Amino acid sequence: MSLEEVFKNQKPGKTASNWETAEGNIGMVSCAIEEAAEAGEQVLKDGGNAIDAVIAMQLALIPTEAMNTSIGAGGFIVYYDNEKKETKVINGHTKAPAAARPDLFHDENGEIMPFDERSTSPLSVGVPGIMRAMELAQEKYGTMPLERLIEPAIQLAEEDFEINRLWDRTLDIFKDRLGDEAKKLFVPNGERLREGDKLKQKDLAKALKIIRDEGFKAVYEGEIADAIVATLEKQGGILTKEDLKNYEATIDEPFWGSYKEYDLAFPGPPNGGGFAVAQLLKLLEPIDITKYGLHSWQKYHILAEMLRIVIADQQTHLGDPSVVDIPMEGLFHPDYLEERRKVFSFDHRKEDIKGGNPWKYQQGKPDREMKRDDTKKGMDTTHFTAVDRWGNIAACTSSIERIFGSGIMVEGYGFMLNNDLTDFNPEPGTTNELNANKFAVSSKAPTIVFHNGKPFFTLGSPGASTIIGSVVQVFLHVLEFKMDLREAIAETRIFNNPDLSMEWEDGINEVAMEKLKQLGYELDRSFQTQTADNRIGDIQAILIDPNTGKLYGAADSPRPGQAIGVKKERNE
Repeated sequence: MSLEEVFKNQKPGKTASNWETAEGNIGMVSCAIEEAAEAGEQVLKDGGNAIDAVIAMQLALIPTEAMNTSIGAGGFIVYYDNEKKETKVINGHTKAPAAARPDLFHDENGEIMPFDERSTSPLSVGVPGIMRAMELAQEKYGTMPLERLIEPAIQLAEEDFEINRLWDRTLDIFKDRLGDEAKKLFVPNGERLREGDKLKQKDLAKALKIIRDEGFKAVYEGEIADAIVATLEKQGGILTKEDLKNYEATIDEPFWGSYKEYDLAFPGPPNGGGFAVAQLLKLLEPIDITKYGLHSWQKYHILAEMLRIVIADQQTHLGDPSVVDIPMEGLFHPDYLEERRKVFSFDHRKEDIKGGNPWKYQQGKPDREMKRDDTKKGMDTTHFTAVDRWGNIAACTSSIERIFGSGIMVEGYGFMLNNDLTDFNPEPGTTNELNANKFAVSSKAPTIVFHNGKPFFTLGSPGASTIIGSVVQVFLHVLEFKMDLREAIAETRIFNNPDLSMEWEDGINEVAMEKLKQLGYELDRSFQTQTADNRIGDIQAILIDPNTGKLYGAADSPRPGQAIGVKKERNE
C-alpha cells in the first residue's frame, strides 16, 4: 500500500492556522493549548529534540490546561529514537497507594458510592507518575536542562494568563467539582472566571520554581511531596509519603498492533487504549469500509457496532498484568476476531454486547470472573506530540482523569490532584478491581504508526473510552479515505459504548441519520455536558513524509490548540 497518495492530498495552509494543516521541514509540534505549543516550538527552534519539546509542553500545560493535566497527573510517552531505530514507552501511569483496598469506595452500608461522590473524594487520589516520567525521559533521551524547559511554564503561571473559551466553558459546567482551595483561585468571591479575565497563579509558580531548582524529585520526596500528603491527610485521603517516594517510572516495550501493511506502537496493559485501537483495526481490516462512502450510514453503523464489541472486550478482559492474566493471544486470534465480527449485522443494531471468551483460543483459563466493567469513568485528559529535525518522535497523553481531577488543589502550591483511582472497578473480585499498588485500566492511546519499518504518523486524543473511536476514525480518514490531515480530524466522529448509549457530533447527513434511526440509534449529545468540548475527543497529529521529510501537523478544534511547523530557512 503506497503512501504517495496520502501525502499528495495534504493541503498545508500558507499561515499558521488552527483551521489548516501546518507544514514544517525540521520540526513540528501539535498541542491542545496554543501557549504550550509555542513553548514546544521554541525548544525545537533552539535545537532541542522531541523529548525536550514534549517536556516543555507538559510543563506549560500545567498553568494553561489545569482542568486536564497537572503536576499531579499520570500518563505515557511513546518515543521513537531515530538513531537507534527503536520505540519505547515511558510509563508514568498513576498507581494505587499501599493503603488501597477493593472496597475503598463502598459506603457504610456496603454500597458503591456514586461516581460524582467518589471522583471528588480524597480517597480517589492515586500516586501521580507524570513528573517521574518526565524526569526519566529527560535523563534517558533529553538534551536540554530542566531550567530551560520549565521557564515558559513559570512565566505562564506568574504573568497574566487570559482565560480562553476552554476555561470559560469548563468553569461554567464544572465549577461545582472544585474544592475550597481551587475555588479561591478559579471562582473568586463566588464568581467564576470568564473568557477574557486574567489569571495569575503565584502558588503554582512557586511549585514550578521548586521543581526547577530541586528537580522533578521534589514532587516525590521533597517540599511538594510533603504538601500533597498534608493536603490529603487533612481531608481524609490515604496517599502517604512512602507511596510518593516509592513511585518509579519505567521504560517499557510498546504494545504493537497492525492493520494491513501498517504497524502501530502504543503503551501496553494495564493501559487499554492501545489494545482497543489495535483490536478494532483488526476487526475492520477485512472490511472495505471505503466502498460505502465517507458519509454513508453503513460506515457509521460498522464503526458504532465494532466499537461496542471492542470496548466490551476491553472492559471484560483488561487489568494490571502483574496481577491478572490477560488472554491477549486469544483476543487477537483470527478465529476469535471472526467470531466477534459475526456479532455485527447490517440489518439491525445489537441490543446488548458482552465480552467474548478468547480463552477458547489459547491455553489457560480466566483467574477472575469474566464480567464487564460498565462503571462510570471520567471523560478528559490531554494529548500533545513533537517531531524533531533528527526524526525522533514523542507522543504524550497526560491526565488527571475527570475534569479538574478530584477537585482538590494542593494548598499553597496551586495544582490539582487526580482522581485516577476511579479508573478501577469499585466492585471487588473483578479483573480491574482496586487494590494496593495496582495500576488501573486506562484508555490512553498515544500512537506512532509505521510503514515498512519507518514511522510516518503519530496521533492521540483525550476522552476516556472515546479516545479509541477518535484515533481509529482519524487513522481511517487519512489512510483509507486519503484525506488532508486537518480535514480528517475535522470530519464528524461518532462513539458508541457496549450499552445502548450513543454519541454523535453534528454533521451526520439526513439520509444516513434517518437510516440509523430505523436501525434503533438515538441521538445522544449528553457527552457535551460531560466534557468541556463541543466534540468527541481532541486529536493532535503529525504526518511525516518518508520520501521528502516534510512534516504535516494539525490540531483539533474543540480546544484552543495549535500545530506549528519549524522550517529551515535558506540561509541556515
